[in-house]
Amino acid sequence: MQIWGKVVGVLLGFMFGRVAGAVLGLIVGHIFDTTYSKDFSQRGGFARFFTTSGEIQQQAVFFHSLFSALGHIAKSDGIVSQEEIQVASTLMDEMSLTGDTRLEAQQAFRDGKQRDFAIVDMLQQFKEQCHGRRDVLQIYLEILIQASCAHKTLSTAQYTLLEKIAKTLGFRRVELDFLIITFEAEQRFRTGRSQTNNQRRQQGRQQQSQYGGSGSYSAKAELEDAYKILGIEQEDDSKVIKKAYRKQMSLHHPDKMASKGLPAQALELAKQKSQAIQGAYELVRKQKHF
Repeated sequence: MQIWGKVVGVLLGFMFGRVAGAVLGLIVGHIFDTTYSKDFSQRGGFARFFTTSGEIQQQAVFFHSLFSALGHIAKSDGIVSQEEIQVASTLMDEMSLTGDTRLEAQQAFRDGKQRDFAIVDMLQQFKEQCHGRRDVLQIYLEILIQASCAHKTLSTAQYTLLEKIAKTLGFRRVELDFLIITFEAEQRFRTGRSQTNNQRRQQGRQQQSQYGGSGSYSAKAELEDAYKILGIEQEDDSKVIKKAYRKQMSLHHPDKMASKGLPAQALELAKQKSQAIQGAYELVRKQKHF
């Protein structure tokens, strides 16, 4: 039952018109409750602010949705490996999940492994809880991709399920593919930049192909990955590059994500991604001389 329109209407009405104003406010509030409030709430309106437990509930929904989906992806090809369980555990560590929150995440992972797990219903509820905010949904999808691709190539069954998840959240297949390519580039980029300059010079002398026969990471490969991270082409001019950089940083900046409802425990992952975006931009800017 919707009552907040009446409550606000009576309070405002009484402030400006005493008893008569309160009566008028009650009538207007009733009309709001019965006609507009449901639609307004779904758009992220006032209803979000009339509960002290809203933030806790939102975080619980985020973590349950994340780890149950991860469990379902792990089970999609028939067997959940010890490595996949370890990936989920590592993700919980990176998000600093402890105590009851970690136990709930572990239970969500087990729930997701069930053959009859209603993943579409779960994702639709999660999307509604996020008020359809595409930026939060994309971060969620990126975390799923990161965990699913962490140490191995996606199986056909896992990719098919990720495509189903992306579609339910409102993302096209081409967008999913872009996010996967971007993650793979980030992973190589982050690892390569952690090497010392001396090591990379030595690898560059021995390189025979783009990535080298011994798995080396060349300056050329690093630059190509930087373009992929930013979602640009090598022939793009500085205006296009700057626009792409600002768009990526706006989406992944931890402060902005915190203000849009991403749980604090997930912000570290957004921070890592924003650092990769910043590093990629600086490399491209240096190469383009602007």
